[in-house]
Amino acid sequence: MMRWLLKAGVGLLAILLMLIVVVLVNTLRLPDLPNAGAKQSPPPAGLDAAAKRLSAAVQIKTVSYAPGSPSAENNFPALHTLLETSFPLVHANLKREVVGGSSLLYTWLGSDPSLPPVLLTAHLDVVPVEPGTEGKWTQPPFSGAIADGFVWGRGTMDMKHMVMATLEGVERQLAEGAKPKRTVLLAFGHDEEIGGANGAKAIVALLEQRKVRAEFSLDEGSALLLEGVIPGVTRSIAQIGLSEKGGMTLLLRAKAKGGHSSMPPAQTAVGKIGRAVSRLEANQMPASLDGPGGEGLRAIAPTLSFGPRVALANAWLFGPILMRQLSASSVTNAVIRTTTAPTIIEGGVKENVLPSEATAVVNFRLAPGDTVAQVKAHVAQAINDPDVTISDYRGAGVEATPVADANGPGYKLIADAIRTIAPEAVIAPGLVVTGTDSRHYSRVSAAAYRFAPMRLAATDIGRIHGTDERISIANYGELISFYVALVRSAAMQ
Repeated sequence: MMRWLLKAGVGLLAILLMLIVVVLVNTLRLPDLPNAGAKQSPPPAGLDAAAKRLSAAVQIKTVSYAPGSPSAENNFPALHTLLETSFPLVHANLKREVVGGSSLLYTWLGSDPSLPPVLLTAHLDVVPVEPGTEGKWTQPPFSGAIADGFVWGRGTMDMKHMVMATLEGVERQLAEGAKPKRTVLLAFGHDEEIGGANGAKAIVALLEQRKVRAEFSLDEGSALLLEGVIPGVTRSIAQIGLSEKGGMTLLLRAKAKGGHSSMPPAQTAVGKIGRAVSRLEANQMPASLDGPGGEGLRAIAPTLSFGPRVALANAWLFGPILMRQLSASSVTNAVIRTTTAPTIIEGGVKENVLPSEATAVVNFRLAPGDTVAQVKAHVAQAINDPDVTISDYRGAGVEATPVADANGPGYKLIADAIRTIAPEAVIAPGLVVTGTDSRHYSRVSAAAYRFAPMRLAATDIGRIHGTDERISIANYGELISFYVALVRSAAMQ
């Protein structure tokens, strides 16, 4: 008996040692961090003048309001004129088309028509400034003020900076006499902030009519996140979005007998709708490290402390623990599952009146792999209440976009361009949790990527669509250098 126990103990110890070896080997096989001391490209010449051109663009209020809003103004022709005067070589050498009324499509024709074009995109419109917050801005929101090393104003982060930097990059290459082998398309929609139905969608329809299939497209989405933005990450992260989440909003409605609150039933309409919402929050869609969200987390593992690094490198072993940790943070939870967000709940008109109806609005952001139909089925199963009806809220949902290849030539070209301005950054694939015009452009390219070389600290996240939107002049110079490097490597060689 003792001999058997001894053999069993030795066997278990051997298995444990083998397990430890496998875990350590998997951890050590993670890629090395880039050299933090590597040199980046110098700032582009004429950066002060470029900052002034961005300032002038910010001063033109191209705001996208809700459809039919009395506040809407069509200032896009003024912006078009500014672009024409700011970039004379672009407008002398590239074909420019106005699409959908106010969007722009530029074509820089390449010498080899057999090569599929490169499609670089951005949008001309901006979101409104929240009424009553104008006085909270350090500089007026449409002043385009240049102060303290920044250009200030709506559009400096989302996203006139990308429009202007793209054109700055092309203008500089034209000044050097560059002639592309591969055609370069520049597409600037005018209504991205309200869905892109008349802008990017119209541009895509025109490209489809011409049977254009791009080698890759690049739009906004992810950014150059500085240390501290992602909890536990100790290096800058340049995430290239491979896909963006879908979206769906459902209306939950519960009915009950109305009456006086002094004689309530066992459960009121408000109670029923509250229980339904509680069940949805308690029963989330399953989390997964499959797809671009998990791929991105594994790619940034080398930047983490030893414990999380080991867990991500060995998710096959530490999966349940890892999922609990990732689900606890709203940032990481959003990239590993379809999220559930109750946003509106209504019911009742007076404190002593039982409402005959109560409603809740719940928004879902669909991860790649989850369909609208699957989410609806999950919602019905989680609520499990015949007294609660479920219907679409303001239209049907949309699926997540196709996933671009993290090993494709477009991804590698974008990564190489990032290294010229941020050699210290860890470059990783990722999932964009918001919506962009790239949803439309993915129809003309199987390799639709999402990245803006904008350096974001944790304190900058709230500036996007918020107060004190700004970009440092130094970072704007990096944007210009990025587009110079990307166009040169993608189209000139």
